[in-house]
Amino acid sequence: MANRFLCATLGAVGAGLSLTLAAPAAYALADIIETPALVSELAPRSLLNDVTRAGDRIVAVGERGHVIYSDDEGQTWTQAEVPVAVTLNAVDFGDERSGWVVGHSGVVLHSSDAGATWQLQFDGLQAAELVVMSREDQIAEMEERIEEAPDAERDDLEWALDDMVFALENVQADMDIGPVNPLLDVWFEDDQHGFVVGAYGMVLRTRDGGDTWEDWAPRLDNEQNFHLNSIAAITGGALVIVGEAGQVHVSVDNGETWELQESPYDGSLFGVMGTGQVNEILAFGLRGNMMLSTSLGRDWTLLPNEGGTTLNNGVVAEGGRIILVGNSGVVLTSSNNGESFRAHFRNDREGVMGVVPLGGTNLLLVGEGGVKTTDARGRNLN
Repeated sequence: MANRFLCATLGAVGAGLSLTLAAPAAYALADIIETPALVSELAPRSLLNDVTRAGDRIVAVGERGHVIYSDDEGQTWTQAEVPVAVTLNAVDFGDERSGWVVGHSGVVLHSSDAGATWQLQFDGLQAAELVVMSREDQIAEMEERIEEAPDAERDDLEWALDDMVFALENVQADMDIGPVNPLLDVWFEDDQHGFVVGAYGMVLRTRDGGDTWEDWAPRLDNEQNFHLNSIAAITGGALVIVGEAGQVHVSVDNGETWELQESPYDGSLFGVMGTGQVNEILAFGLRGNMMLSTSLGRDWTLLPNEGGTTLNNGVVAEGGRIILVGNSGVVLTSSNNGESFRAHFRNDREGVMGVVPLGGTNLLLVGEGGVKTTDARGRNLN
């Protein structure tokens, strides 16, 4: 995303360089979302960024467009057919058959066969086009407000208009480069209704299984377009989005409206989840910061974490046991609804990006070293 300094630079030198650089860059980035992922025996041992269940099947996604799935609790893996070769960041299923994956270049992939095959449903250029139309509508509405506003309010409204124009110019500059901005997380309620979130405040919603998408970012109080890193539904039905600068956005009407909650931490939050208790939110991120709310984000408790390493993802296992995973091979476990955690650092110290519970108390981890099957603490079983 172009920032204010980059925009100035483009204005000064763009006339001499745009014809030689902008178009080839766009073509190069477009090529990678038109190149199918190569089949590789190394896929289960390569970087994987997320993992989830589709019924009894386990599905994991990662670099080079890799999507792998297992029907025997992670003992063997099959690589799925994927039409892109970009890094994939997150996966979610609305039901046992219907799944979505998001990744770099703003790609959204869809599967209707429990993750065995995938189709490109949406990309970053289409997302940018949606955002441009949305920003143009916002600008037109603000210009009307300024014309009708009393003199005492016009200065503030004109500042807001300047910010909107700058945001629009940013998106238009990105379109000249190509589909560059990544989508970072995805959540689907069922096979029709879902959200994707990503870099620079991107939020898109669909109500028809991804056939069409709406720019939902204007519904959030995020004027500085901070990155939005994670979205989750919590017990009780609320939706929560977290991101940079301690951003926590909560919706209690299935995503129609969102409220920015005050956060006790102003750094990056990379993950959010429920604890299994009604209206409880557990958010976590940079340098191991964790915070727990029992009131939909109106009040928070900062949780101690002696490990101090960045946390990436988490899950609630049977019996209410909470597992968080992160950089340097850390696996945190809690048996008291997230009030306290016990840390274990895996011997390989490789970053862990995702986790699903297996039978008993065992875990399946994915991350820098691919797939690992472990005991309840995160220690390898083989």
